[in-house]
Amino acid sequence: MHLKTDDLTRLEIVFESGMVPPPYSNIFKLKISFGKFFLDTNLDLVYTDRDEISEEEILDEGFTLDDDFHFQGEIPKVWEKPLKELYAKSKWSNNKLDEEGGVSLLVKDRHGQISRTVPLNQQDWQYFAQDYIQAIYEISKKEAPLTLQYIIRENDKEYHISLTIKFSLRKVEVKVNGKDKEADWEETKQLLTYVFLPDYDYERAKEMVPQHQGHFIDCGDGYWHEIGKGVINIDNSFDAISRIKESFENLAFN
Repeated sequence: MHLKTDDLTRLEIVFESGMVPPPYSNIFKLKISFGKFFLDTNLDLVYTDRDEISEEEILDEGFTLDDDFHFQGEIPKVWEKPLKELYAKSKWSNNKLDEEGGVSLLVKDRHGQISRTVPLNQQDWQYFAQDYIQAIYEISKKEAPLTLQYIIRENDKEYHISLTIKFSLRKVEVKVNGKDKEADWEETKQLLTYVFLPDYDYERAKEMVPQHQGHFIDCGDGYWHEIGKGVINIDNSFDAISRIKESFENLAFN
């Protein structure tokens, strides 16, 4: 049953990773209540089945031995509109989740009506939940906002672009050679998908800022990669590198 969007008072997003093996397998529950000034939020994120593998295997995959995370607090109201818009456009399945896992919802309105359902647009809900959790990480100081650096050095001209993505506020801060510029949230999110698609060769990466001609990117970890040399497309059917160059050129030149 699809409740009226304007009447919603609470929404719970439950995610199960399904057949994903440990240490990656996890479940989380996001409880979001629509307050007057904030979204009152609870997050319980638990990694599962780790008793099936050794501590060394967990650490080798870049995790710690205690990655579970719990949060209770307020998230800025700027997140309410996109959440309700996603709910309003979603269509629903009468089936329960299978072994592949995914997102299920529990929704309550101001009349006391409760709906439990599974959205058909699973990917949209998973992306939204990931972004919302990233906002929680920023609010809780678990992680700082992501900052990308990009340098274009060609034809005796140089552009240094700094891109800071603040998930907590759904806001992007851009500086080109130290000057502030506007950037669209959704377009920047698309740019992020391009940035994290290729493979980055850290054996060729540099910690010092490159000084020669070319395009260079620091994905937020302090290592500079040269576009076209240390960044490699992993899908022959999609040229993510060209999209990265084009997107940052648009930020620099427009």
